[in-house]
Amino acid sequence: MPHYAALRPESVLDAVAAAGLDPDGRLLQLNSYENRVFQVFLEDGSVVVAKFYRPQRWSDAQILEEHAFALALAAADVPVVAPLALVPRDEGAITLQGEPPTLAQITLEGEPFRYSISPRRAGRAPDLEDPMVLQWLGRFLGRLHAVGAESGFKHRRSLDVATFGEAARERLLAGDFIPPDQLPAWRSTCDAALSAVREVFASVGAVRRLRLHGDCHPGNILWRDEGPHVVDLDDACTGPAVQDLWMLLSGEPQAMAAQMHQILQGYRLFMPFDARELALIEPLRTLRMIHHSAWLAERWSDPAFPAAFPFFGTGAYWSQQTSQLREQLAAMAEPPLQLY
Repeated sequence: MPHYAALRPESVLDAVAAAGLDPDGRLLQLNSYENRVFQVFLEDGSVVVAKFYRPQRWSDAQILEEHAFALALAAADVPVVAPLALVPRDEGAITLQGEPPTLAQITLEGEPFRYSISPRRAGRAPDLEDPMVLQWLGRFLGRLHAVGAESGFKHRRSLDVATFGEAARERLLAGDFIPPDQLPAWRSTCDAALSAVREVFASVGAVRRLRLHGDCHPGNILWRDEGPHVVDLDDACTGPAVQDLWMLLSGEPQAMAAQMHQILQGYRLFMPFDARELALIEPLRTLRMIHHSAWLAERWSDPAFPAAFPFFGTGAYWSQQTSQLREQLAAMAEPPLQLY
């Protein structure tokens, strides 16, 4: 981890050059906690993004499935930023995987690094107050899911209670992250919340599961005059379609119902939507909360995380988490959103 956390600019430029591109010496580190991501300027005037993958997070097979999904979306004219096919100058300098080859590995400072390179795409945050924007996002996600439903992942994780809830809970309890005076309340509330999540999933029954973006919050959607595109499929997974929709909603239930109505106006032009999945919104939000705490715990040895999240591990943080889980218990007891 120390080498990964302190990846030097000259090493990044060496890796990009080894992949067959010509950096002009300028680069900018982008905001990414999970991976190390750099904007690299090339001699021909173009700009690419080099993404160095965190060790031990994804297997090669999982990364290649992400790349294949992005390439399938791009081939179907769904606006995503897909990785470039790499053509190294010296085949001995790096090893490549994928068809086409999109995942490279290089030894830098005596350590192996896996990375990919993509075109840079700029944009702004979507205006989620605009009903036309919500309909456009619905069309976009409907097209993305139509491609996602064509085949399945074999190696990437599944969004379910066991993986995102129970396993996350166990990781937190196994470490020394929760202060003793906060532990009983958090543990009992977390257990009650997971029980409620399981009950809602069971009451909804089997729903279609497909390849998803997985982390479709507004920060991962860039808006241009020609519409939206996504820049990060790092959390692509298998799960219910509503996972890619609910993070676009905000406000009171009535406001969220109106927003979902607009999204589905566009979505249903390309994909059917099972209204039973609306009951999964609050359970999925609950799983995301627990999973996020476990994610912070897993990354605590990375120096970037204590600097960015100094409140994690404090009594105030865990008291807040307990309160939010209690709020989720109340939310899951309410009727699901009603479409109109």
